[in-house]
Amino acid sequence: MTDALRAYVADTLAAPVPAAVRHVAELLAKDAGAEAVLFYGSNLRTGSLDGVLDFYVLTAGARERGIWPRVGYREFAVGPATLRAKIATMTLATFTTAAEGRSIDTTIWTRFVQPAALAQARSDAAASAVVDAIAAAAVTAARFAAALGPPEGNSADYWRALFRQTYAAELRVEARGREEQILTHGGDRYDTLLPLAWEAGGVPFVRDGSSLIARMPASEAARWRAKWARRRRLGKPLNVVRLVRAAFTFDGAAKYGAWKIERHTGIAVGMTPWRERHPILAAPGVFYRVWRARR
Repeated sequence: MTDALRAYVADTLAAPVPAAVRHVAELLAKDAGAEAVLFYGSNLRTGSLDGVLDFYVLTAGARERGIWPRVGYREFAVGPATLRAKIATMTLATFTTAAEGRSIDTTIWTRFVQPAALAQARSDAAASAVVDAIAAAAVTAARFAAALGPPEGNSADYWRALFRQTYAAELRVEARGREEQILTHGGDRYDTLLPLAWEAGGVPFVRDGSSLIARMPASEAARWRAKWARRRRLGKPLNVVRLVRAAFTFDGAAKYGAWKIERHTGIAVGMTPWRERHPILAAPGVFYRVWRARR
């Protein structure tokens, strides 16, 4: 890891967030005894408090076994407003392992090569560990971009190729051109990040005007393409397993579903203790009532 990449990542993680978001992050950190809380997603970019705020809560402890992260939904009264949060929780050790590309998972380094803010940290040591993990995510992504991208192009060409590959490997429905939105909203982030990450990751490259030419040795490029082939082959099955697990373990699923239904249909779904305890069993009845109300 180079000092230049760490400094850049630390600076971007220090991005300002609304006071209400920082307050929610503090509550999440306190409740989980977390080492750090990351805020990311479209609300970070826009500064809006509307919709659902996205957080990663990173806890102490050893690397987790099995399927992660744990996912939940909570609502917070902040002054006159109700803030809604979707929360993914995992240990910092697991997060770091995934960011370094040492697991079959692609979601962590793909997501956190994009903008994020460190909304809460228990200590300077915890903040430093998060910086290291996010910097590692950038190196992992940049290595795959060099192996999967064009022989020559500007930084956007390499990132574009990488994001298209990751969307194909994951069970996500992304609108056509989603990678263009990411690059456009990132400003000069991706122009700056790619050469820094290549330098930190030991990927040789040269500049030719506005173009970059990755000079990753052929054997090394083949090794990273083979790694990618395995991740692409297992990516969708892994996502299916995560979805099935989330269906039974999503904390606050009933409230989240009710909010989504009201947001998209305008029809309020009343919460009962039984619906909150058994969201899957309650779903058919709820959908039937919504269908009748819409008719």
